[in-house]
Amino acid sequence: MRRLFFLFIGLWLSAYAFADEAGYALAEKRYNRSNGRDSSSIGQMVLTEKGHSPRTRELVIYRLDKSRAETAGLIRFLEPEDIAGTGLLTLDKPGSDADQWLYLPALDKVRRISGSRKGGRFVGSDLYYEDLQERHPDKDEHRILGKETINGIACDILESIPLDEDNSAYKKRISWIDPKTLLPMRIDFYEKSLDSPSKRLALLRKEKIQGYWTVMESRMTDLKSGHETQLILDTVQYDRKLPASLFTTQALADENLEAEYRP
Repeated sequence: MRRLFFLFIGLWLSAYAFADEAGYALAEKRYNRSNGRDSSSIGQMVLTEKGHSPRTRELVIYRLDKSRAETAGLIRFLEPEDIAGTGLLTLDKPGSDADQWLYLPALDKVRRISGSRKGGRFVGSDLYYEDLQERHPDKDEHRILGKETINGIACDILESIPLDEDNSAYKKRISWIDPKTLLPMRIDFYEKSLDSPSKRLALLRKEKIQGYWTVMESRMTDLKSGHETQLILDTVQYDRKLPASLFTTQALADENLEAEYRP
């Protein structure tokens, strides 16, 4: 009986280890999915709150895959007037925390975002500064929980828990990954409790553009307040040979340095 017990424990531990390996492999595959050397997009961010009319903001988004697995992103708001010119620069490097800077035109100042503000809301939206970073799979422990069908797609359910709890605003994330496109159809974010999520990201529409699967419409929902942030892309262009100089604090502070690259 004792022998049978230890055999069962051994089989369980082996299955758990395999699940961890499979989970990390899926997380790495998703992180490395093909999405071009660079991209530029024009779209809208729509903020919706119960009892209020939706607020729409126009924005431009740039991304660049640099050497040594480094990535860079720049977001600039174009309208309305009260937020026009505001921008966010994000530089991601494997093995270290992302560097982020916020530019506020009213102050004409570039301000570095401290690591303690990972859970801070980006310009009043439901997106945290951390949500706008490219989180490397090495920062989390991953495990496949099973499969579930969402919108007719049989997704792999991936659980990701930070190895260092101080390295994330979230205690864990659960993602429903489309195995064909490697895009998450849904992500549940757990902040204060491991039992119930506080936010949910849903993929609403995707397209294949220049051979790359692209999220064209998504929605982040605060599950407690019901506040929603919808991101809708109108135009997306890939592989335009965007220069590294576009992803600097100088270009963040000077709109004229990036305006020529808008799609």
